[in-house]
Amino acid sequence: MFSGETTIETREEVMFFDTDCGGVVHNIAYLRMIETCRTRLAAKLGMDLRSMSETQVFPVVVRTEIDYRRSAKLGDWLTIRGRLEEISRARFWCAFEMIRESDGQLLVTARQALALVKMPEGKPMRLPADWPTGPV
Repeated sequence: MFSGETTIETREEVMFFDTDCGGVVHNIAYLRMIETCRTRLAAKLGMDLRSMSETQVFPVVVRTEIDYRRSAKLGDWLTIRGRLEEISRARFWCAFEMIRESDGQLLVTARQALALVKMPEGKPMRLPADWPTGPV
């Protein structure tokens, strides 16, 4: 399952539905953008949407740490960089950063811990044996 590809970069434009009345991005919109990046990273790790649907094994977020450094605004283009950061037997950590493309400003950093869960039982699973452990 582990493909060795441990980084991904996605792009998002800040839309009206991402912002409040002042044109500043809501915290939940940042999480949506991170979710998109993480889903594409999972595909590179061998967990694409189709295979997850077939195996019923899903990476589930068990913890999110996020630091908001600067605000994105309506119309900004953001680059979201995601990477696999650390792997243990039962969970793995992904790290993210969001950069405003117009000025290169770092807006958000985040880390998420994930575990594999077999559905519909909701049974946590060990990570596959072919995944390395430790920092990536």
